[in-house]
Amino acid sequence: MQPQPAFLLHKRPYRETSALVELLTLEHGRVRAVAQGVQRPGSRSRGRLQPFAPLHVTWVGEGELKRLRLMESRGAAALLAGEGLLCGLYANELLTRTLPVELPVPDVFAFYTALLGALPRPDGRAMALRRLEFTLLDALDALPRYTTPEGEELDPQARYRFDTASRAFVPGSPGIDGRTLRLLAGGDWAAPGLAGPAKAVARAALVPLLGTRPLRSRELMRQLAERRRPPSH
Repeated sequence: MQPQPAFLLHKRPYRETSALVELLTLEHGRVRAVAQGVQRPGSRSRGRLQPFAPLHVTWVGEGELKRLRLMESRGAAALLAGEGLLCGLYANELLTRTLPVELPVPDVFAFYTALLGALPRPDGRAMALRRLEFTLLDALDALPRYTTPEGEELDPQARYRFDTASRAFVPGSPGIDGRTLRLLAGGDWAAPGLAGPAKAVARAALVPLLGTRPLRSRELMRQLAERRRPPSH
Protein backbone atom coordinates (compact mmCIF):
# COMPACT_ATOMS: atom_id res chain seq x y z
CA MET A 1 0.00 0.00 0.00
CA GLN A 2 1.00 3.63 -0.44
CA PRO A 3 2.06 5.41 2.76
CA GLN A 4 -0.95 7.00 4.40
CA PRO A 5 -0.96 10.43 6.07
CA ALA A 6 -2.04 9.77 9.66
CA PHE A 7 -2.26 11.09 13.21
CA LEU A 8 -2.11 9.16 16.47
CA LEU A 9 -5.39 9.36 18.42
CA HIS A 10 -4.63 6.94 21.26
CA LYS A 11 -1.87 4.60 22.41
CA ARG A 12 -1.60 2.04 25.20
CA PRO A 13 1.05 -0.56 26.07
CA TYR A 14 0.69 -4.02 24.59
CA ARG A 15 2.72 -7.01 25.73
CA GLU A 16 6.31 -6.19 26.66
CA THR A 17 7.57 -3.77 24.03
CA SER A 18 4.64 -3.01 21.72
CA ALA A 19 1.62 -0.68 21.76
CA LEU A 20 -1.97 -0.80 20.60
CA VAL A 21 -2.66 2.37 18.65
CA GLU A 22 -5.67 4.15 17.18
CA LEU A 23 -4.84 6.22 14.11
CA LEU A 24 -6.80 8.71 12.02
CA THR A 25 -5.76 8.21 8.40
CA LEU A 26 -6.59 10.14 5.27
CA GLU A 27 -8.10 7.37 3.15
CA HIS A 28 -9.06 4.68 5.68
CA GLY A 29 -10.41 6.70 8.60
CA ARG A 30 -9.81 5.19 12.03
CA VAL A 31 -7.34 2.31 11.98
CA ARG A 32 -6.48 0.06 14.94
CA ALA A 33 -3.03 -1.48 14.84
CA VAL A 34 -0.19 -3.01 16.81
CA ALA A 35 3.02 -0.98 16.75
CA GLN A 36 5.65 -3.61 17.46
CA GLY A 37 8.69 -2.67 19.48
CA VAL A 38 7.81 1.01 19.99
CA GLN A 39 8.00 0.68 23.79
CA ARG A 40 11.53 -0.65 23.59
CA PRO A 41 14.14 1.78 24.99
CA GLY A 42 15.97 3.45 22.14
CA SER A 43 13.25 2.73 19.57
CA ARG A 44 13.31 5.42 16.87
CA SER A 45 9.60 4.90 16.26
CA ARG A 46 8.82 5.68 19.90
CA GLY A 47 9.70 9.34 19.42
CA ARG A 48 7.67 9.61 16.21
CA LEU A 49 4.52 8.01 17.55
CA GLN A 50 3.23 10.97 19.54
CA PRO A 51 -0.13 12.76 19.63
CA PHE A 52 -0.59 15.71 17.25
CA ALA A 53 2.45 14.73 15.15
CA PRO A 54 1.84 14.16 11.40
CA LEU A 55 2.90 10.71 10.23
CA HIS A 56 3.15 8.51 7.18
CA VAL A 57 2.21 4.91 7.93
CA THR A 58 1.61 1.58 6.22
CA TRP A 59 0.19 -1.60 7.70
CA VAL A 60 -0.59 -5.23 6.94
CA GLY A 61 -3.44 -7.49 8.02
CA GLU A 62 -6.92 -8.40 6.86
CA GLY A 63 -8.73 -8.23 10.21
CA GLU A 64 -9.79 -5.23 12.26
CA LEU A 65 -6.46 -5.13 14.10
CA LYS A 66 -3.58 -4.33 11.74
CA ARG A 67 0.19 -4.46 12.18
CA LEU A 68 2.11 -1.28 11.44
CA ARG A 69 5.04 -1.68 9.07
CA LEU A 70 6.20 1.80 8.09
CA MET A 71 5.99 4.78 10.42
CA GLU A 72 7.70 8.00 9.38
CA SER A 73 7.41 11.58 10.51
CA ARG A 74 6.05 14.10 8.00
CA GLY A 75 6.45 17.21 10.12
CA ALA A 76 6.71 18.61 13.62
CA ALA A 77 4.03 17.99 16.23
CA ALA A 78 1.68 20.81 17.16
CA LEU A 79 2.99 22.49 20.32
CA LEU A 80 0.02 22.48 22.68
CA ALA A 81 -0.31 23.35 26.35
CA GLY A 82 -3.05 24.21 28.80
CA GLU A 83 -6.48 24.65 27.27
CA GLY A 84 -5.15 24.06 23.75
CA LEU A 85 -3.77 20.68 24.82
CA LEU A 86 -7.06 19.70 26.46
CA CYS A 87 -8.97 20.67 23.31
CA GLY A 88 -6.64 18.42 21.31
CA LEU A 89 -7.18 15.56 23.75
CA TYR A 90 -10.94 16.11 23.45
CA ALA A 91 -10.75 15.85 19.65
CA ASN A 92 -8.71 12.64 19.88
CA GLU A 93 -11.10 11.10 22.41
CA LEU A 94 -14.14 12.15 20.38
CA LEU A 95 -12.87 10.56 17.17
CA THR A 96 -11.71 7.39 18.94
CA ARG A 97 -15.10 6.96 20.59
CA THR A 98 -17.35 7.72 17.60
CA LEU A 99 -15.65 6.72 14.34
CA PRO A 100 -16.27 3.15 13.11
CA VAL A 101 -13.12 1.29 12.14
CA GLU A 102 -11.97 1.90 8.54
CA LEU A 103 -14.79 4.25 7.54
CA PRO A 104 -13.22 6.72 5.06
CA VAL A 105 -13.70 10.25 6.39
CA PRO A 106 -11.37 12.51 4.38
CA ASP A 107 -13.25 15.68 5.40
CA VAL A 108 -12.85 14.79 9.08
CA PHE A 109 -9.13 14.27 8.48
CA ALA A 110 -8.89 17.69 6.80
CA PHE A 111 -10.68 19.52 9.62
CA TYR A 112 -8.68 17.65 12.25
CA THR A 113 -5.50 18.83 10.51
CA ALA A 114 -6.86 22.38 10.48
CA LEU A 115 -7.77 22.10 14.17
CA LEU A 116 -4.19 21.27 15.14
CA GLY A 117 -3.08 24.44 13.38
CA ALA A 118 -5.70 26.49 15.24
CA LEU A 119 -5.32 25.13 18.77
CA PRO A 120 -2.21 27.15 19.73
CA ARG A 121 -4.29 30.34 19.22
CA PRO A 122 -7.01 30.91 21.85
CA ASP A 123 -9.19 32.90 19.45
CA GLY A 124 -9.26 30.08 16.88
CA ARG A 125 -10.04 27.06 19.04
CA ALA A 126 -13.82 27.22 19.37
CA MET A 127 -14.52 27.67 15.65
CA ALA A 128 -12.07 24.91 14.66
CA LEU A 129 -13.63 22.50 17.17
CA ARG A 130 -17.16 23.25 15.92
CA ARG A 131 -16.13 22.63 12.32
CA LEU A 132 -14.62 19.28 13.28
CA GLU A 133 -17.66 18.29 15.35
CA PHE A 134 -20.19 19.14 12.66
CA THR A 135 -18.07 17.52 9.95
CA LEU A 136 -17.93 14.38 12.09
CA LEU A 137 -21.72 14.47 12.56
CA ASP A 138 -22.13 14.82 8.80
CA ALA A 139 -19.81 11.88 8.11
CA LEU A 140 -21.82 9.71 10.51
CA ASP A 141 -25.18 10.83 9.10
CA ALA A 142 -26.03 12.44 12.43
CA LEU A 143 -26.34 16.15 11.59
CA PRO A 144 -29.12 18.07 13.31
CA ARG A 145 -32.22 18.79 11.24
CA TYR A 146 -33.12 22.44 11.72
CA THR A 147 -36.86 21.80 11.61
CA THR A 148 -39.47 20.30 13.91
CA PRO A 149 -39.72 16.48 13.93
CA GLU A 150 -42.62 16.86 11.48
CA GLY A 151 -40.41 18.84 9.07
CA GLU A 152 -41.97 22.24 9.78
CA GLU A 153 -39.88 25.42 9.78
CA LEU A 154 -38.74 26.78 13.13
CA ASP A 155 -40.56 29.84 14.46
CA PRO A 156 -37.95 32.58 14.98
CA GLN A 157 -39.75 33.74 18.13
CA ALA A 158 -40.15 30.31 19.76
CA ARG A 159 -37.61 28.38 21.81
CA TYR A 160 -36.56 24.82 21.03
CA ARG A 161 -34.71 21.84 22.50
CA PHE A 162 -32.81 19.23 20.49
CA ASP A 163 -34.64 15.91 20.23
CA THR A 164 -32.17 13.02 19.91
CA ALA A 165 -34.70 10.58 18.50
CA SER A 166 -35.57 12.71 15.46
CA ARG A 167 -32.39 14.85 15.34
CA ALA A 168 -34.79 17.81 15.04
CA PHE A 169 -36.00 20.49 17.47
CA VAL A 170 -39.08 20.47 19.67
CA PRO A 171 -40.59 23.47 21.48
CA GLY A 172 -39.26 23.79 25.02
CA SER A 173 -37.52 26.01 27.53
CA PRO A 174 -34.90 27.12 28.25
CA GLY A 175 -33.81 25.96 24.79
CA ILE A 176 -32.50 28.07 21.91
CA ASP A 177 -34.59 30.56 19.97
CA GLY A 178 -35.63 29.63 16.45
CA ARG A 179 -33.90 32.65 14.92
CA THR A 180 -30.53 31.50 16.28
CA LEU A 181 -31.13 27.93 15.11
CA ARG A 182 -31.95 29.14 11.61
CA LEU A 183 -28.67 31.09 11.58
CA LEU A 184 -26.80 27.98 12.76
CA ALA A 185 -28.33 26.04 9.88
CA GLY A 186 -26.32 28.27 7.55
CA GLY A 187 -23.05 27.24 9.20
CA ASP A 188 -21.93 30.78 10.07
CA TRP A 189 -20.96 29.96 13.66
CA ALA A 190 -18.56 32.89 13.85
CA ALA A 191 -21.42 35.42 13.80
CA PRO A 192 -21.83 37.31 17.10
CA GLY A 193 -23.74 35.33 19.69
CA LEU A 194 -23.63 31.98 17.88
CA ALA A 195 -20.58 30.37 19.50
CA GLY A 196 -22.44 29.22 22.61
CA PRO A 197 -25.52 27.86 20.81
CA ALA A 198 -23.33 26.08 18.22
CA LYS A 199 -21.45 24.34 21.06
CA ALA A 200 -24.72 23.36 22.75
CA VAL A 201 -26.21 21.92 19.55
CA ALA A 202 -23.03 20.00 18.70
CA ARG A 203 -22.83 18.55 22.21
CA ALA A 204 -26.49 17.48 22.14
CA ALA A 205 -26.15 15.89 18.69
CA LEU A 206 -23.05 13.94 19.77
CA VAL A 207 -24.72 12.36 22.83
CA PRO A 208 -26.24 9.38 20.96
CA LEU A 209 -22.85 8.63 19.36
CA LEU A 210 -20.87 8.82 22.61
CA GLY A 211 -23.19 6.86 24.88
CA THR A 212 -23.31 7.25 28.64
CA ARG A 213 -19.60 7.01 29.48
CA PRO A 214 -18.27 10.53 30.21
CA LEU A 215 -15.43 11.99 28.18
CA ARG A 216 -12.27 12.15 30.27
CA SER A 217 -11.10 15.26 28.39
CA ARG A 218 -14.26 17.19 29.38
CA GLU A 219 -13.64 16.40 33.04
CA LEU A 220 -10.05 17.67 32.70
CA MET A 221 -11.37 20.85 31.04
CA ARG A 222 -13.83 21.36 33.91
CA GLN A 223 -11.01 20.95 36.44
CA LEU A 224 -8.88 23.50 34.58
CA ALA A 225 -11.76 26.00 34.56
CA GLU A 226 -12.23 25.54 38.32
CA ARG A 227 -8.55 26.18 39.01
CA ARG A 228 -8.70 29.37 36.95
CA ARG A 229 -11.82 30.66 38.71
CA PRO A 230 -10.98 33.52 41.12
CA PRO A 231 -11.58 32.65 44.78
CA SER A 232 -14.82 33.91 46.30
CA HIS A 233 -14.61 36.32 49.22
